[in-house]
Amino acid sequence: MRRTSRRRFVGAAGVAGMSAVLGAPGAALAAEAEPGRDRAATPYTRAGAHGALGANYNEYVADLDIRELQIGGTEWVRCFFPMPEAGQGELADNVTLRTILGVGARGYRTLLTLKFPYGDSAMPTPGSPAMETLLAQVDKVLAEVLDRVDILQIGNEPFIESLPEERGDTLNAFYETVARHVITYRRVHHGRRCRTRLYMGALNRLDLPGRRTAATERWMTFVRQTPEIDGVDIHPHVPSPDAVQPFLDYILPRMRPEQTFLATEFSLVWYWQAHMDDRIPAEFADRYGFAPTSFVWEVIQAAIERPFPQRQWDDFLSSSPWYESQRHFLRDQVEKFRATGRLAVATYGYRQGESMIRNWGPAKPPWLLNAVFAPRTVQPWRNGTTGRGYAWIEDFRALQRGGAIAGSR
Repeated sequence: MRRTSRRRFVGAAGVAGMSAVLGAPGAALAAEAEPGRDRAATPYTRAGAHGALGANYNEYVADLDIRELQIGGTEWVRCFFPMPEAGQGELADNVTLRTILGVGARGYRTLLTLKFPYGDSAMPTPGSPAMETLLAQVDKVLAEVLDRVDILQIGNEPFIESLPEERGDTLNAFYETVARHVITYRRVHHGRRCRTRLYMGALNRLDLPGRRTAATERWMTFVRQTPEIDGVDIHPHVPSPDAVQPFLDYILPRMRPEQTFLATEFSLVWYWQAHMDDRIPAEFADRYGFAPTSFVWEVIQAAIERPFPQRQWDDFLSSSPWYESQRHFLRDQVEKFRATGRLAVATYGYRQGESMIRNWGPAKPPWLLNAVFAPRTVQPWRNGTTGRGYAWIEDFRALQRGGAIAGSR
């Protein structure tokens, strides 16, 4: 039996309405924009282990273009909500929440991450007036999103978005307090009927022994011992494909057998960065008029200043062995995640954003090389759709057909 996505029934009027809400152009879609919509279910071994692949926007969800989602064939959209915004006016006017809830109302499945940015200030301590203020802001967000988003993630990257001296018991106590508060709110206001599942936020750089600490152990213990938590998120931004496996080796034995995991961010960004000072391929330099002594980062700078035609961008990266050799990283990692039988949802960086090009230089992490769509470095196509990042879109679409059973509940 084939599963049919509930999004099939949105229809043309629904898409047009969504375009109006999101500010996306309403032009006719390219022929490639509608790959096969029915997908055979893949027999993942855990309840809730859908193995889905979605589009991650981080802070750029306001730039979402419905046509890009259709071209990729995805059912899932993920973004994060910075909690300080909860204290800045009415949430009904908040562009992040308005956009992600608008996407969900039109049939897409949604994953919202609550981001607590304490990298420059101390975390509130449990029971303090500052914590009570924060929890009141959390309540405002929960009132808007519970039972409307499919997954709510508590914390984005806790062990990065915190002061180094607080990445121990202080961090654990803070996030455990917030999580228990969310669990209680969901129970009181929705009982067992709430469709929103809860996950704890992402662990980073578990490929480094120094990042596997008593605090990450306590984090996983809380995940395992809290029945209302469905699992944990990981963000394998790594310097090599082999560095992803330690993440799985760490989290899977530390969860209950029925729990699943998210991978809402993953990339080879640190591998890309190691090649920013490489010389560009001689053939590319000759064909496009660059000095043969140019560095990779300088060509990217040129594309930022004047976006390349698609073919030029593709030629640049396909002729660079360090990039071409990893062109199937997305495919390989999603297949690795799915092979565990415990992947709920993975989401991949879907669109270049403004902060990726700000203050560009050889030392800036090249997040822009991860993106499925590349409006900051590639010209729009003649059909009006957004320029693509080299290599990713084909595998992204194939992975949708290969097992994203996102129509199930």
